[in-house]
Amino acid sequence: MRRSNSIKPLVLGTFLTTMALPAFADTLKLEPSTVPEWKAVYGRVESRDSVPARARIGGTIIELTVTEGDSVKAGQKIAVVKDDKIDFQIAATNAQIKGLQVSLENARTELVRAEELIKRGVSTVQRLDQLRTQVDVLTNQIAAAEAQRAVIEEQEKEGAVLSPIDGKVLTVPVTKDAVIMGGEPVATIGGGGFFIRLAIPERLDAMLEQGAEIEIAGDTNKATTGRLAKIYPEIDNGRIIADVEVENLDTDFVNARVLVRIPVGERQALLVPKSAVTTRFGIDYVEVETNGTSIERSVVTGDATHLDDGDKIEILTGLTAGDEVVLP
Repeated sequence: MRRSNSIKPLVLGTFLTTMALPAFADTLKLEPSTVPEWKAVYGRVESRDSVPARARIGGTIIELTVTEGDSVKAGQKIAVVKDDKIDFQIAATNAQIKGLQVSLENARTELVRAEELIKRGVSTVQRLDQLRTQVDVLTNQIAAAEAQRAVIEEQEKEGAVLSPIDGKVLTVPVTKDAVIMGGEPVATIGGGGFFIRLAIPERLDAMLEQGAEIEIAGDTNKATTGRLAKIYPEIDNGRIIADVEVENLDTDFVNARVLVRIPVGERQALLVPKSAVTTRFGIDYVEVETNGTSIERSVVTGDATHLDDGDKIEILTGLTAGDEVVLP
């Protein structure tokens, strides 16, 4: 029994030594890499164009077909404004036209009779000219009344409120049966595409570059990227205003706040491949080769970075420049 107990430590030590032997794997010599320095700011989702759909005439809203959040097309009817006075004006013009038409028929009859009488030598040429002039005047009066009626009918058509652009309805400040004046907005349409607007402290103006890549935090751990499309020259309340273009931007809520990371400089960092980091019981380890032996070191990791040669993780403490990292 004593001989068996003395053999167990020897076998266990041999096993541990075997586990510590270096594996036949590639290694990476750690060198400081230049990475961008990021600053987190909040941006807002805004529409490129915000155009009010205005009523062209005053009256009562008898029809309202949209509400906030609806998608509309340019020229789509979103409301109808009715002015009751227009119907009375059209009726009065129609009555005027009918009276003029009766007078015109009577004048034409008198003109025909005068032409017959002048052939017999009973009437005078002066009387005939007067009747011809009266027919021409009545004809012109009817044409003017019909043109006036066309203007009133066109004014009635202008009671339809049309969407000025393709986009989404942002606000509807009126309700059905409300009375509005001509020129008042019935709805506000946001269109022309959506972007993220940033307000960045002016002390960072020298570090901003148009066209730079911007990271946008999403609902998941994976961040999307955008492009710093425009930097406005006017500083507003100590802030630089900039626009970020993002593909497939979530536009369910306009003016929604979005967390954005912008590059404001550069710094040196130690980066290792993401696959080289192993996590056990909440502690991160990286395998390094020292004096021909492979050992694991506990490290504190930073943010993940995507580079052209793959995903990297920054090592804050635990490794130094020149260490040989064993790649899996």
